[in-house]
Amino acid sequence: MPGPLHGYRVIDLTAMISGPLATMILADQGADVIKIENPMNGGDHTRLSDNRRGGFAASFLNNNRNKRSVALNLKHERGREVLLRLVKDADVFVQNFRPGVAERMGLGEDAVREVAPDIVYVSICGFGHEGPYSQKPVYDPLIQAISGLTTLQGGSDEERPKLVRTILPDKLTGVTASQAITAALLARERTGQGQHVRLSMLDSVVAFLWSSDMGSQTFVDGELPQQEAMSFIDLVYETTDGYITVAVQSDREWAALTRALEKPEWRDDERFATPALRQKHINVRLEMIQDELCTRSSGEWIAALEAEDVPCAPVLTRSETLTNEQIVANGIIVETEHPEAGVLRQARPAAHFSGTPVEFRHGGVGLGADTADILSEAGFSTDELSELEAGGLFGEALKGAAE
Repeated sequence: MPGPLHGYRVIDLTAMISGPLATMILADQGADVIKIENPMNGGDHTRLSDNRRGGFAASFLNNNRNKRSVALNLKHERGREVLLRLVKDADVFVQNFRPGVAERMGLGEDAVREVAPDIVYVSICGFGHEGPYSQKPVYDPLIQAISGLTTLQGGSDEERPKLVRTILPDKLTGVTASQAITAALLARERTGQGQHVRLSMLDSVVAFLWSSDMGSQTFVDGELPQQEAMSFIDLVYETTDGYITVAVQSDREWAALTRALEKPEWRDDERFATPALRQKHINVRLEMIQDELCTRSSGEWIAALEAEDVPCAPVLTRSETLTNEQIVANGIIVETEHPEAGVLRQARPAAHFSGTPVEFRHGGVGLGADTADILSEAGFSTDELSELEAGGLFGEALKGAAE
């Protein structure tokens, strides 16, 4: 059976990471995602990234599989007309332009809803759709900075802030957007009405942090306390031949750790009598644990800790994750054949559907590779395609295809 979103069509005007990741999740789940790209500037900027093979960048491939590409110059006088003919049969319209740009292009919600009244219109931005930062250019580090994530990563309000060394705001926004789009489609099934889904990278990250990292900001009355971050990077320990992580919270787990480390006297230490006290004295506690763990190898300690059912794991490099026994057992990493880029190694979609499994229909395609097919599906004749191609609407995408 096809994926759970089979039968839904998504018009995708997004570029970079947050929007394309969101729409790839929908495409993996069966939606027909039509990626609209400007042929005059090389399409999605990630097509131009480094780490390339066969003319395709890894960043593009890892955020755009299972989509079809239409090359369309929206600055051309007829570009908007062509796009709106595609929108007419779509269920979702997604854009991540800076606030106000889509409206100036004639592609705001009102214009799109004129041809598709029940469409789910989605706007993704950086800082927010209103407010003093709404028109600022944005990249991932800026969102990390203003959301409080860098202070969290630094360890406390007094330490030097640090960036998370992955573009978490971009990717988290993509995941959040895909869930919101699915929810809006479900609401439309019940009400018959589409709606406008707005979200920003800043909204996504602050909401994400609040569930576990903003406890000191939760209670309104009284002075805001200064609090050390519950930063799990502190739970990486060095051994004689590498690194492991050990995480204990409950009294039972703390007692098990003292047995594994052969330190029964720690159970009588008043500083560690409760979870709250162990958190209060976290620095000295972590130093004591580190002093013990640096005396043996990672394998020896993992065996001793597992014998006492202490939560622990080896710390792996990115390359080592490929062969880790649990990752292999889960089947997380899969290999597929791309016609130009060769054999690709990628992570499969995380969610399993028992009745409507997802599938890798195809990898990321060339710029405008599906232009002729998709426009033909929308009712454009061969003569119309030839006329539009001759006028430069598709760039080089239809050279020879409309003849």
